[in-house]
Formats: sequence, structure tokens, C-alpha cells
Amino acid sequence: MNTWLVKSEPESWSWQQQCDAGTTHWDGVRNFQASKHLKAMAVGDLAFFYHSGGERRIVGIVEVTRPYYPDPSDPSGRFGMVDVRAVEPMPEPVTLAAVKAEPRLAELALVRQSRLSVMPIDEASWRLIRAMGGMKD
Repeated sequence: MNTWLVKSEPESWSWQQQCDAGTTHWDGVRNFQASKHLKAMAVGDLAFFYHSGGERRIVGIVEVTRPYYPDPSDPSGRFGMVDVRAVEPMPEPVTLAAVKAEPRLAELALVRQSRLSVMPIDEASWRLIRAMGGMKD
């Protein structure tokens, strides 16, 4: 299993909307590097759900339920999407400021490539961020 982080503007698609929907597609990705990460996702992979914009915090965890397939909202046919379902909220959302303040997370794409909307999270960082958010292993 691989672990990831996916970003969404809460005004466009929020954690609450994801929870209400249960399982839905993760679409609209138009960056080639982020798209490459979507293509690498497999059923059962987990991802932190990150509210971008003014909030800038990890608020929950989703699970990939369907691997990469074409995004019908892309008229060029170059980009795709995956399906995800809400798994659990973070007991304490983990802010970008908290991530940046933790030296062990300095190499994360979240810190180094702030505009990237889909990114891998290594296992040690996954466990650390979960702990920061009050989650148990």
C-alpha cells in the first residue's frame, strides 16, 4: 500500500462533502506531475485529505476505491481521475504551519512544492502526521 496527500479547496469540495458523498471521483487534476501520481494510485491506497486555500490543513483520510481512469471533464483526453471514499477525520487537523515546523517533514512535497495537488507521502511521514493529528497506528 502506498500513501498520498490530495488537496482540495474547501469551497469547491470539502471534507464534509466527501463524508456526505461517501465514495466519489477525484477529478479536475490538470498538472502532469499530479496526474502521474494519480496514475500510480492503487485500490486500497490511503491519502490525507488536505484543505488548501485559507485553511491549509489536513482534515481527514480517504481510501482509493477505483484506480486511474479517464476524466470525462477533460476535453483533451489527457487527464484522468481515481475514486476515493472517506475513511476517517483527523481528530486534530494538522496545519501546514505545523508540518513546516517539524524538521522530519522538511522534504515533503507539501513543503517543497506547495502548488502540487496530489503527492506521495512516505511511510515515516505518514505515521508522524497521523500522530500529530491525534491518530493511533
